[in-house]
Amino acid sequence: MKKSKIVLLYSFYILVTIYVVIIVNNNIYSTKYKNELKITGIINDYELTEEYLKIELLAKEKIICFYYINNDYEYLKKNIKLGIKITLNGNLEKVKNNTNFNLFNYKKYLLSKKIYWTFKANKYKIIINKVSKKYEIKNLIIKRINKSINKEYLNMFILGKNNLDEMKDIYQKIGISHIFAVSGMHITLLTAVIYKLINKISKKRLLNLILLTAFLIFYIFLTNYQPSILRAVFLFIFIEIKKILKINIKNINILLIIMYCLLIYNPYYIFDLGFLFSFSISISLIKYNKLISTNKNYFMQIIITSIISFLFSLPIIMINIYQINLITPITNCIFIPFVSFIIFPLSQLSFFLPILDILLNKLIILMELIAKFFDKINFLVLNLPSTNIFIIILYFLVLIFIFNNFKFKKLIILIIMIFMHTNIHYFNKYPIVTLLDVGQGDSILLELQHNKGNILIDTGGNYNNDLGKKTLLPYFKSIGIKKIDYLIITHGDNDHIGSSKYLINNFKIDKVIFNCGTYNDLEKDVIKELDKKNIKYYSCIKEINIDKYKLQFLNNKEYDNENDNSNVIYIELNNYKFLFMGDAGKEVEKDILEKYNLKNIDFLKVGHHGSNTSSSENFINSISPKYSLISVGENNRFGHPRDEVLDILKNSKIYRTDLDGSIEIKLNKIGYKIRTCSP
Repeated sequence: MKKSKIVLLYSFYILVTIYVVIIVNNNIYSTKYKNELKITGIINDYELTEEYLKIELLAKEKIICFYYINNDYEYLKKNIKLGIKITLNGNLEKVKNNTNFNLFNYKKYLLSKKIYWTFKANKYKIIINKVSKKYEIKNLIIKRINKSINKEYLNMFILGKNNLDEMKDIYQKIGISHIFAVSGMHITLLTAVIYKLINKISKKRLLNLILLTAFLIFYIFLTNYQPSILRAVFLFIFIEIKKILKINIKNINILLIIMYCLLIYNPYYIFDLGFLFSFSISISLIKYNKLISTNKNYFMQIIITSIISFLFSLPIIMINIYQINLITPITNCIFIPFVSFIIFPLSQLSFFLPILDILLNKLIILMELIAKFFDKINFLVLNLPSTNIFIIILYFLVLIFIFNNFKFKKLIILIIMIFMHTNIHYFNKYPIVTLLDVGQGDSILLELQHNKGNILIDTGGNYNNDLGKKTLLPYFKSIGIKKIDYLIITHGDNDHIGSSKYLINNFKIDKVIFNCGTYNDLEKDVIKELDKKNIKYYSCIKEINIDKYKLQFLNNKEYDNENDNSNVIYIELNNYKFLFMGDAGKEVEKDILEKYNLKNIDFLKVGHHGSNTSSSENFINSISPKYSLISVGENNRFGHPRDEVLDILKNSKIYRTDLDGSIEIKLNKIGYKIRTCSP
């Protein structure tokens, strides 16, 4: 390629990069909606349960709509299908950011799909039942898939929809989830079969490419325009065009042009995991293709491919998943050929030949058993905490240095980096206190410097009791915590203890502290799990000493209700006073004031989520908090925090999880820094 063309190409890359950074950092996007109460559009995708209907609607722009079922499930089950036109009445709702640091951001996820609003519907009307041919075909495909005993896998391999539950997590843990996303390898196999069929009809290469392109474009529609599939299809088409027209351009530049063109179309694709994994792995495999192809042994090629893919996906894992399994190159060597040459083709065949469903099912069961076996090998699992963009760039630069003129001794640099990264928590010089947003409940994490101790006060607990899985555990991984030294349960209400069982069974916990008073049913259930795991537990203690810090339990008196029996905890961190009140009420506050000389509290975790049963005027005036932290659910049914309590706290700076998201207090040599994760 001429020097002038290379300069032009790289100028294009730089300009698009600047464009993406400006758009994303300034949250710029163009929407056609403002405050509509009624919207009309075509159903492009939907999910129907007995509780709700979720629709992806093609209206003025793409929009996600929710309708909660009201005795019309059977009607919807019979009448809702892709391609019909529907009118919905309700309200537009802005999509919010994540309210806990480092966790899944639903707003960015929707932006990657060019969706800027959600719509909460209370009424609907189907306007046009007749659908276009393309939706008619897709509806027939879905109907056929739903009849299969392997419908979850057929959905993945034909429509690109991953609806797996337990197995999805397992595949991710052992590092093979990318195999189940329809992408380059699957498109290559699919096009090879279609190409052979077309070649039997016509021998004209250009005409055959046009026919194949038409099929692939329709396939893009079937899979809802997923970025990884767009990448695979466009790369195949443009490489074929290059061959026919004999254009002198490297495949890697074709891939980069496709990537940057997609980013021009939607800069928010950088938040799509499929996009990130697809392009980072594809670019690395094309760039270092010689390293793979020079080895003539097929299995060695798979091993080298797996290692390159694994290492170049590491930086993306660091900012999204926070966990790697060093067994991944091995599992990829086993599962890549098995899925690519057996499960995937058999899934396509079983769609047309249902008689193959049973054979496919037996092979899937075998595959799942092997995956579960590898999932039990936990000693090779490493946490990779969230990091900043500069470290991510550094990782990529180190990988490029290693694979350019590859030598094994260069890997030492990467091993040192990964070792330091997985143990980054030991580099924390000062304590950190984080009030996590767990909705209507409490969960507070205290991290002592240099990993001297991690203390979790309460776990929260919601209706589904999935906070442990979806919030606490991912957050711990994202900051590099490997265990909880003390889990302190302030009292036995579900919104404080509900996620304890999940944590006990899925995370390392050394000791558990209960409050004074008799154990209620929830606490007894937790104790059963503690006994199974041989975890020590205590109740009604007075203090805990960890390194140079002392946690004092101020409430050792037994009252006649669970809230008042709450553990009340006092600790000084770097000379700043913290007081955590649990759900203790005014009577407890009065007793504490009589027993202890509490003055000038720097950080108060307000009692009982700001209820008027706590935070008496006398108590607040006596302890005179500088900051008041309220853990409370958005629009909760209790009306917390109460206006009269907020008025009593008005002389302090108030932070609330319903408005501010999680609240982090990072202490340092000269004071502290407060950071929030606002929605």
